[in-house]
Amino acid sequence: MNTIGVVVNPIAGMGGRVGLKGTDGKVAEARRRGATTRAPERARQALEVLSREADDLAVYAAAGPMGEDAARDAGFEPEVVYDPWAESDDGPPEDPGEAETTAEDTRAAVRALLERGIDLVLFVGGDGTAVDVAEVLEETGDETPMLGVPAGVKIYSSVFAVTPRDAGRIAAGFDAVEPREVNDIDEAAYREGEVRSELRAVVPVPVAPDVQSGKQVSSGSTESLAAGFAREIEDGRTYVFGPGGTVGAIESELGIDASPLGVDVWRDGEVLARDAAEAELLEVLEEPVTIVVSPIGGQGFVFGRGNHQLSPAVIERADEIAVVAAGEKLDAIDALRVDTDDDDLDEELRGWMKVRTGRFTTRLVKVV
Repeated sequence: MNTIGVVVNPIAGMGGRVGLKGTDGKVAEARRRGATTRAPERARQALEVLSREADDLAVYAAAGPMGEDAARDAGFEPEVVYDPWAESDDGPPEDPGEAETTAEDTRAAVRALLERGIDLVLFVGGDGTAVDVAEVLEETGDETPMLGVPAGVKIYSSVFAVTPRDAGRIAAGFDAVEPREVNDIDEAAYREGEVRSELRAVVPVPVAPDVQSGKQVSSGSTESLAAGFAREIEDGRTYVFGPGGTVGAIESELGIDASPLGVDVWRDGEVLARDAAEAELLEVLEEPVTIVVSPIGGQGFVFGRGNHQLSPAVIERADEIAVVAAGEKLDAIDALRVDTDDDDLDEELRGWMKVRTGRFTTRLVKVV
């Protein structure tokens, strides 16, 4: 590979830690809640690996926080092909969180990149950004492969590397591509606890073991698992319940009015926080603390996808992490995965983890 195009959605993932479950149409609210950017740093991580592993690589990028800044920070001298601030006297904002970019900016950047005949579109964002990139590929009939650096809150598509550094390694050298799905969900419905996933495109993606699978929804009863967990609840212990149907079944068993796609805190029969953001979680946590999570079906992520409220600061307050999943769900997962934005914490979490699969049964699964 000789050329690569970089486009970053600088506000992707900002809504995660502050409990918004997405950033589409919610940037102002995310900022009001104190959200900080995530995508630019993850872009830099991917590009630093790429710069170490790829020789004589020409990099094209959108201006400022849309790709240029991260590329320069990683040691590249990118050629800027699109600048949404070209008509502005001030130029791109110094703070990426203040970037007022749109989906059309992403699409325009991708069109400009494709005109340069690049070998790969490396984009940074979530499913919405993936849809924008894929739409341009489809409308132009271009067969250039695309690869995502995961930075969004929700990532249902199978076009993303597992981690930013994996994305850099894959981009540095791949021999083949394969068709993969781009999916997106209705964020408004998602915030109300309903998942409406839609296949939006099928696009070429590099073949590599570190490209994640698409999210699958597991079927089957979790009643026995929930009942078994509930009967072992400890008095005086704070329980932090992550998103998802399996954890929601445990909450229902305990009589909690759960937020299906949010994070709830419960202790001694009392709900301390419902659908909480990171800051609220840190306020109400009282040791000892158990975090209860279930891996994403088909992908295996227990942290870093759809539950950014469970930040490193929150995870480090817990003395116990309880992973729960029905056996059928685990059968479709090759390993558990973490992507917390904290390399040291990710490394600490890796190894073998006990997963509760039923009323009395558990299984050891490796976190990679």
